[in-house]
Parts: sequence; C-alpha cells; structure tokens
Amino acid sequence: MTESKEGNKLWGGRFTGATDPIMEAFNASISYDKRMWEADIKGSQAWVTAIEKAGLVTEEEKDKIISGLNKIREEWAAGDFQLQSGDEDIHTANERRLKELIGSVAGKLHTGRSRNDQVSTDMRLWLRDNITSIRQLLHNLIGVFVKRAKEELAILMPGYTHLQRAQPIRWSHWLLSYACMLQRDFERLESLTPRVNTLTLGSGALAGNPFNIDRKLLAEQLGTERISLNSLDATSDRDFIAEFLFWASLTSVHLSRWAEDLILYNTSEFGFITLSDAYSTGSSLMPQKKNADSLELIRGKAGRIYGQCTTLMISMKGLPSTYNKDLQEDKQAMFDVYDTLTGVIQVATGVLSTLKIDADRCRKALSLDMLATDLAYYLVRKGVPFREAHSMSGQCVALAEKRGCTLDKLSAQDFQTIHPLYTEDVMKVWDFESSVEQYQSPGGTSSSSVLYQISTLENWLKST
Repeated sequence: MTESKEGNKLWGGRFTGATDPIMEAFNASISYDKRMWEADIKGSQAWVTAIEKAGLVTEEEKDKIISGLNKIREEWAAGDFQLQSGDEDIHTANERRLKELIGSVAGKLHTGRSRNDQVSTDMRLWLRDNITSIRQLLHNLIGVFVKRAKEELAILMPGYTHLQRAQPIRWSHWLLSYACMLQRDFERLESLTPRVNTLTLGSGALAGNPFNIDRKLLAEQLGTERISLNSLDATSDRDFIAEFLFWASLTSVHLSRWAEDLILYNTSEFGFITLSDAYSTGSSLMPQKKNADSLELIRGKAGRIYGQCTTLMISMKGLPSTYNKDLQEDKQAMFDVYDTLTGVIQVATGVLSTLKIDADRCRKALSLDMLATDLAYYLVRKGVPFREAHSMSGQCVALAEKRGCTLDKLSAQDFQTIHPLYTEDVMKVWDFESSVEQYQSPGGTSSSSVLYQISTLENWLKST
C-alpha cells in the first residue's frame, strides 16, 4: 500500500501532494498550543477508557495506550519531549510520539474522535485549571486591600469627583472601593467556571459519535460539570473564551483605574504615596526621576487585553455554523490574556503591599471649601429643604470668595446674614473628622461604616 505524502497527518489520507512549506507554517499551531499538553493527555486517557467500554479497543490495548500517554506526560513534565517538523499541533505531536512508543495500536486512540472536539476539550480543561490559579491571585490582592484598609483607618484624604477635590474621606474607604470592584470580578469568574467546565468531547467533527460512547463516564473522568447538548454547537462554541476575555478586560479596567489614581497620588503635585524602588524605574537622562512604570504598565496592559477580546469577537461574528479554521486564533488570545493579567495582578499586589502612604500630606490636601456641603447639611438638620440649603451654602462660598478669605474666617454673624438659622454652633462645621464621621449609613466613610466593610470583606475572604 502506498502512503500519501501527507499520510502522517491526522487528516492526510485524502491528499497526494505535499503541502507548501509556507502553508505548513501558516497552518501550524504547535508553537503555542503545546501549552495544552497535559490537558490533551488527560482528554486522551479519558477517551481511550470510554472507547474500551464501547468495545472499540481491548482492555490490553487501553492499558498500553494509557501507559504510553503517561510516558509522554513524563517527557513533557521533564522538558524532554522532542517536537518534530511534522507536529502541526499538540494533538499530532502527542499521537506521533505515542505511535513511536507503543506501535500501531496508537492509531486506535483517535477512533470516533475529531480534532474539533479534541481541541475544544483541551482548551476547556486548560482554562478551567488555570482559572483556579488566577482566582487565587485575585483573592490575595483583595486581601492586601483589606489588610491595609484595616491598618490605616485613621488616615483622611480628599475624595475626588471630576478630578477636583470634593469631600473628605478615609484612605481606607478609597482602598475598599477597589476591593469591592475586584470582589465582583472574582464572583464573575466563579460564575463563568461552569460554562468553561463543560464536556464537549464526544461531539465528533460536528455530527456526534456513532459508537455509543458513554459521555457521562467521560464527564466523570474529566471532572466536568456539564455535558454539551448539541454537537454542532459544541465543536464551534467559543463563548467561554469570549467570556473569559471580556472578564479579563473588565478586571483590567478596574486595575487600570486604580493604577491611574496611584500615578496621580505618586506625583510631586499630590505626594500622597511613595512607591517602593522595587516597583519604580529611573530616567536615562534625568537622575532625579523616579517613575511609576509598574503602574503605567498595568494601565497600558489593559489596552492589550481589550485588543485580544475585540480580535476574537471580530473573528467569531462572521463564521458559519460548526468548526472553521478561524477559530485557531482563539488560543493565542486566551494564552496572552491569561499571561498578561496574571502578571498585572501579581505586580499590583506587590505595588500595594509595599507603597508608603504620607498621612500628613493627605491631610494637608484637605481644604475647608470641601465642607461647603456640610453647611447645607447644617440647615437641613434644622428643617430647611435641601435645595434651599444648597443655595444658602453656595452664597456662603460666594461671600468668602468676595471677602478673599476661607469659609472658616467668616463669622457667625456673616452666616446669619445669609440665613437666620445659622447660629454660633455653625463654627463647629470646620472639623474634618466630624465631617467624615457623619457618614455612618452602610457604605459611608465613617469609621464604623468602613470597619463594617472591612469585616464583611474579611468574612468573604475566609469563605472563598
């Protein structure tokens, strides 16, 4: 029997001519999908167990195949696996090596299986296992936010809207605002996991499997939570990758915003924080510079993550049903986003763990005009409608500006010229601690409210 020039490929029997070398390289994915070697072996061992139960291989052949796959696992783990020029993807590489180890019986492994359901399975197993790692990194980062918030409760700072000083808040309150964002990210990642951890093996190329394969057995062996319902959908479903990329994009939005705040707070103009030297770099020209490159890179990496998400969505939007080769682009997006975001989270954890907060500088940035709202609240507590009280407070600000002084330099009599309910005790408004402490309702910036937020997040961290 004459073997075709492409006969060593999983798809080569129909072809008689050689592939153009440029097309060979263009088509190959082994350079990046080799990362899924362990998932590919797990899937193959589960598959041979299922086809043995279906009577397609003997128990002896099954054991031989599993033993060979275990040897391949050892080679990959030790860094000894040798790729060859014909290994266009991880599936081809592992099956080629299996044949070298155990002979022609290796050819039975692919019985009833397609690379379409195989690659889907590999990606799902890889992402499922790595979601566990990224969840732990995110958990650790949230823990640092909560720890610092608890330790630095007494520090007051300006709160900003429109990048203008608005009202006094606690530094801890600012920290916890980002802890809350990341908590939502953690929960979103948890909700995504069941959709990732779905069994698609047994879907074949598109039509399903004709050999009565026990897919429940496959699900048990691979630890998947669900079994795909429709084989046409299963072979081309990349929603779980798109969801992961969107999740990563949103998480990077939160970390980018956090980085932007700290970049500002780290400037000489603000001076609220100082970054550790371990997370800063210098200038090649100006020796006095200490640049917040760690934070700038966190901010910049967000764009890279968004780009990968957009790339996949554009690739998917025009595809006809079932598998199309365009979907080969999914793996690079998944790997790159995973690598980028895990790096971002780890650097963010290091930055936050080591930065120093200048409590005095934060306090000095508070200005009495930030208590103008408190003048309105003063009247509200005496029964004045808020809209009227707000107007009266604005008139107080205008009077101080006209006098060329700060609000606290106006006398009680001055305030009474604006509204008769301003009495001598209005002068007690000019106290930042009292201002902060009035926000005691849940979610506020008072010490009791912030301590409640800390306790809630601590309990959540213990339970996850």
